[in-house]
Amino acid sequence: MSLIIGRVWKFGDNVNTDEIIPGKYLRSKDVQIFAAHAMEGIDQEFTKKFRIGDIVVAGTNFGCGSSREQAPLALKYAGVSCVIAKSFARIFFRNAINIGLPLIEVDIECQEGDKVKVDLAKGEVTVSDRDIFKGNKLPDFLLEILNDGGLVAHRKKQSASKNINL
Repeated sequence: MSLIIGRVWKFGDNVNTDEIIPGKYLRSKDVQIFAAHAMEGIDQEFTKKFRIGDIVVAGTNFGCGSSREQAPLALKYAGVSCVIAKSFARIFFRNAINIGLPLIEVDIECQEGDKVKVDLAKGEVTVSDRDIFKGNKLPDFLLEILNDGGLVAHRKKQSASKNINL
């Protein structure tokens, strides 16, 4: 998972969880409902234009607002392969890692539609095969959680390996 390639969808600063998944959809527990309405609070056409594997790029404080886990779930199940932002709200960051949604803190210069390559292991983003931006590399233990598909899958894997080794 350390190399992710996708097309950019660009957003600004302070994208909040209500914009990522509006509150009116939170009565459901169906992640496909969340996915169908991802980013609807900012761009009502997002899920119609978006392609699985595309990447969300934003400014500072992405995922601010409430602590709802549905926001990163909406992005993950919509098919977002990674979120790149200058900074993340801490609870969104933690929720994203917990559900296995890759993210990286880095300030990049790009345009909507650009192709980017994200190397999580190096903490780098390459824009249009020419400009490399260095960001905050995730610690190895967070990369391991992401590679396992999230915290629950990671803990199950750990438990299974302990049972095998007894």
